[in-house]
Amino acid sequence: MLQEQRRDNKGEKYVIGPTGAKLTLNDLPPPGTERWVIRRKAEVVAAVRGGLLTFDEACERYRITSEEFLSWQKSIESHGMAGLRTTRIQQYR
Repeated sequence: MLQEQRRDNKGEKYVIGPTGAKLTLNDLPPPGTERWVIRRKAEVVAAVRGGLLTFDEACERYRITSEEFLSWQKSIESHGMAGLRTTRIQQYR
């Protein structure tokens, strides 16, 4: 499911993030993030869906494998943000 890419009054690209707030490149987790909480995973997936980052850029920026990103995306599509919980991963498979 792709999201519509938008521009604010300053011309900055943004998408609507998982919490319903405007999400820009500056709002994304910093490159090299190692602690992945549900919200951060969902923000990266929303950014790729909305075109703020390409799939390859996200994998490189965050040093994650394509399989890892795709598992986040599949979990969100199947179970919403709750599907990203690592402590409940068996429940959602």
